Amino acid sequence: MVKSRAKIVTIIGGGVWGSALASLVTREGHLVRLWSRRSSENLESAIVDVDIILSAVSIKGVRPTIEKLQVLNLPKEVILVTATKGLDPLSTRTPSYLWQEAFLGHSIVVLSGPNLSKEIQKGLPAATVVACKNILAAETIQTIVSSENFRVYVNSDPLGTELGGTLKNVMAIAAGVCDGLQLGTNAKAGLLTRALPEMIRIGTVLGAKASTFFGLSGLGDLMATCNSPLSRNYQVGYGLSQGKSLEQVLATLEGTAEGINTTQVLIKIAKKQAIYMPISEQVYRLLKGEITPQEAVKNLMEGELKSEFQGLEI
Repeated sequence: MVKSRAKIVTIIGGGVWGSALASLVTREGHLVRLWSRRSSENLESAIVDVDIILSAVSIKGVRPTIEKLQVLNLPKEVILVTATKGLDPLSTRTPSYLWQEAFLGHSIVVLSGPNLSKEIQKGLPAATVVACKNILAAETIQTIVSSENFRVYVNSDPLGTELGGTLKNVMAIAAGVCDGLQLGTNAKAGLLTRALPEMIRIGTVLGAKASTFFGLSGLGDLMATCNSPLSRNYQVGYGLSQGKSLEQVLATLEGTAEGINTTQVLIKIAKKQAIYMPISEQVYRLLKGEITPQEAVKNLMEGELKSEFQGLEI
């Protein structure tokens, strides 16, 4: 791959994910400005002559970040990248929708994949996806982030790419419960296999391509997040399985478990659209304190018998 000229990249979000992305881009010889609300300089100074703005804030920080940038008159050629995995509780929309709505003339690129921040910071091999309707914009981001330890693919389905990384966080909570209760390999395999069609079912209703969920940002991210104690969402499920309250789990958590908010928004969408989401429903009830982890498992095992691919065209 031919590398592009050195770019000026501003990364918004000083957490572990933003820091990991900053280290990746810096290694490739680009000028990186890492900015957060705790930075000493103002945001306007951080985006002077910028080529790319990459947002790695939590879902609750997306709207405030957009509002800050909207008053700064960004040139149309600046590419905006969203690396947030979540659903906006107000609109039930994905971050890229909010970005595109606010910056109509800009290319909005989604970055998502099986990317555990701590592994990336250690320089361990990983792969991800950058997606945009404007493939040239996606390819630009591909060239600045790719390295010998970080392989980047492109596709033209930003919504599916974004939803894959968002919906799997709900499933990771369920996976943490499964492992915490020591239900075994058979149960874990069954859970993750059924999780994927559930993600596809709601994803396609929202406008994503089913095929995208079989890629890195769907199946790949599902496997990584549901099998790693490094995942904050997995840690939530595991902690609940040990009899801790949600408040107790969150008190010891490093960073944000986006799956908690995503579950609330997801169930709101599923009820409105009458979409069958059995795993998500049990995670929702568990987070609300309505059922125990053991009852959640029992409810899933006692569900109505169905065809394996009912309601799906795969």
